[in-house]
Parts: sequence; structure tokens; C-alpha cells
Amino acid sequence: MKLYSLSRTDGKKLKAQTISFPASDMPELTTSTPSRQNTERVVYAVSGVVLFIFMLIGFQQFYLHGRGFPDHPIFPPLKGLVITHGLAMTCWMVLFVLQTLLIVNNNFRMHMSLGIFGIALAVIIIIISPWTAIQATRLEPDAILYGLHRKQFLIVPLTDMLKFGPFVAIGVLNRRRPEIHRPMMMLATLSVIAAATGRIPALNNFYASTIWNQWVGPFFPMLVFGAAILVVKTMLTRRFDRWFTIGFAALAVFSGLIWQIAPTSAWERVANFITG
Repeated sequence: MKLYSLSRTDGKKLKAQTISFPASDMPELTTSTPSRQNTERVVYAVSGVVLFIFMLIGFQQFYLHGRGFPDHPIFPPLKGLVITHGLAMTCWMVLFVLQTLLIVNNNFRMHMSLGIFGIALAVIIIIISPWTAIQATRLEPDAILYGLHRKQFLIVPLTDMLKFGPFVAIGVLNRRRPEIHRPMMMLATLSVIAAATGRIPALNNFYASTIWNQWVGPFFPMLVFGAAILVVKTMLTRRFDRWFTIGFAALAVFSGLIWQIAPTSAWERVANFITG
């Protein structure tokens, strides 16, 4: 971009000078960016509330009756571990919704203060979730989940942390870069919601007989919702979010690979080793 300025050369005449610099160095001259940012914040806040509702519906047996899905008692040796895991995940979902609402209301100071608690909570989840899944598999090895034996299905909760952990880490490391921080924390939360949506029969029955069940299994509702977030956000902000797109694409590919690996004999040998 070019700007023209006038300067005196001999005290009488004015000489035009051309100053050039890249358009990327120009300040924003319109109000579209703040409006776009506010819209994006609202999209994340609404998405967080929807995910929270999915969690309440999916785990209603746990919250209302202290039972597992589908309506069976939790083994006494697992009860303490399952309750701790459930509370940790519930706190994460509540925190995510609260954090998005704080940003919508421009309360950045409180948002950053709660972020420290969020980091500690994420570490607890990454440690306790795999252990809970392994112990459940040891106690109930013959259970069938989504057409898979428990040891085959073990790959799902274990690899959930391989999705959740990196997204959280990238988000925390880029906490001062909202264009990266926001989508990464959204994807981290989205990556673990399949445990809830997989417990909603209405959702499962909708795609159970389709090719999507064969390719991505219980991850299908999660991926549909993630795609919806991307489409809605792009339409409302009129901006392509490359960070969300890259992260979501990685999430989709990884989820599909996991579901294809689950029924293989190679994974079953790994599961046998893990469960002892």
C-alpha cells in the first residue's frame, strides 16, 4: 500500500514523497475484526453449552442413579475410581463453559486465573481416565461395546487421551494467541465427548446401519458436531479458521484409524499385555 506525504525542500515548494509498506503492517481501519471476534466467542460459548447438555444426557444414569450404562451397577472395586473420573470430567465441562462465557463478557483476568486450575484438572484427567478404562476392562473383559469386545474397545478411551492431551498442551502454550488457543481448547473438549454421545441411543440408532458406523463408530456424532461448529463459525465470521480446520482434520483422521485398528489381532495382543 502507498501513502503520499508533502515536505518542504527549499522553503517555498512542497515535494510529494511516496511511502510504501506491506498491507499486513496496516492497522485495522474498520470495526469488522472486533465484531468477528465477538461472534466467534459466542459460537464457542454456545457450542460449549451444547456439549455440556450432551454430557448430562449421556451420563444421566450416573448422575441420577449412580449406575453405569446401560443401567447396570458399577462394580464396587471400581466405584471410587469411576466417581473420581466422572467428577473430573464434569468439572472440565463446567470449566469449559464458564471459560467461554467469561471471554464473551471480556473478563480476561478471571479467565486466566481459572486457566491454572484447568491445567491441573487436565493432568488429573490424562492420568485417571486410562487407568479407569484398564481397570474396567480387567473386571468385565467379556462385555460387548459397539460390537467390540471390551479389550478391543479399550483402544477408544486410551487414545482419547492422545487427542485430549496434545490439544490442551497446544492451547496452553498458545494462551496469548487466541486464534490458536480457542480452537485447540474447543477441540480438546470435543475429543472426549464421544463417551457421552455414545450413551445416547437416539444418536446411535440414527447412524448404526450406515457406513459411518463402520468407519468411525462412536466418534460419528462428535465429528458431525465438530464439522457443524466449523461451518457455522465460518459462515457467521466470514473467515476461514485454519487452526480449527487443521486440528479437526487431525481429529477425524485419528478417530477413523483408531476404529479400524480396534478389531485387529495386533491390538488385541496389546490390550492383553496392558490388562495383564
